[in-house]
Amino acid sequence: MTEERHHAQRIDKWLWAARFFKTRGLAADAVGGGRVHVNGQRVKPAKTVVVGDELLIMRGQEEFVVVVKALNEKRGSASVAQTLFEESPEHKAKREAERDWRQLQSRGAQPPPSRPDKKARRELTKLRRSADE
Repeated sequence: MTEERHHAQRIDKWLWAARFFKTRGLAADAVGGGRVHVNGQRVKPAKTVVVGDELLIMRGQEEFVVVVKALNEKRGSASVAQTLFEESPEHKAKREAERDWRQLQSRGAQPPPSRPDKKARRELTKLRRSADE
């Protein structure tokens, strides 16, 4: 093995080990789909990351900006995964504020008490069609 191999790791494997994604396949799909950037650049799943790289990870509606602090070949516990990266306090605060805002928004929308009947379904269809026009 080369010396460089000990100090670099595939991005999909690192994301999986750091517990950003449940499986390595999901991590590879996210990288390939453009939802992960390394140092501001869109990358492929085979891209190697080194300690000090800045990652932008978009997972669902959440956006993480982290700096790689360590590499780990195996997926460990959540406490071990937390040591692999560092998120700046301002990015963490922004992400948590956006999460809180989404929770407040979802509280206002109450599900209907029952399934709509035929008349209500027709009215909903009319509303959707008028909104599309």
